Amino acid sequence: MKLHGAITISGRNYAQGADVPWYFIYPFFMFHMLMFGGSGFFMAYGDTHAPLPFLYMHGGIAITVYTMFYIVIFGLDDVKWMFINAGLSLLAIYTQVSWLLSLFGKKIGDYPFSVHVVPFLYYILYTFLLRHALLDIARAHDDENRKQAVEYSYIALSLAASLASYYLERAH
Repeated sequence: MKLHGAITISGRNYAQGADVPWYFIYPFFMFHMLMFGGSGFFMAYGDTHAPLPFLYMHGGIAITVYTMFYIVIFGLDDVKWMFINAGLSLLAIYTQVSWLLSLFGKKIGDYPFSVHVVPFLYYILYTFLLRHALLDIARAHDDENRKQAVEYSYIALSLAASLASYYLERAH
């Protein structure tokens, strides 16, 4: 993957435009974000709620740092589109978070909108990372046909996950 900004990975400096193997980026960020996103999820929706200012501070700092890394790694235009697509995908996010909460015997409506901000932003960041990982693993960034196949597959799987989440939450 080609970097859109300079970054240091494991003590090695990579200049803007440098090629970095995908396995330097995705495993670290996917695991790291899963841990932070998971903690944000449980702080927001756990039995003992974290105070909203703490939730915003904890999540806000992490989300800001991840977004800065995303700009360096993926470029400002991709990050801009991440937030545009996220706005268009709120229904999908809503259904999947509803289903996750149903696994814990809770409903999304049990919480005020303000509590959902941090988990929703983590979800947006995580799915953005997942899409880019699939494009890089498939080596599809520079192959328009392969990129289109990966993106259509990603859209189909995302829609399937949203529909499954919707019906699983209703059945739970």
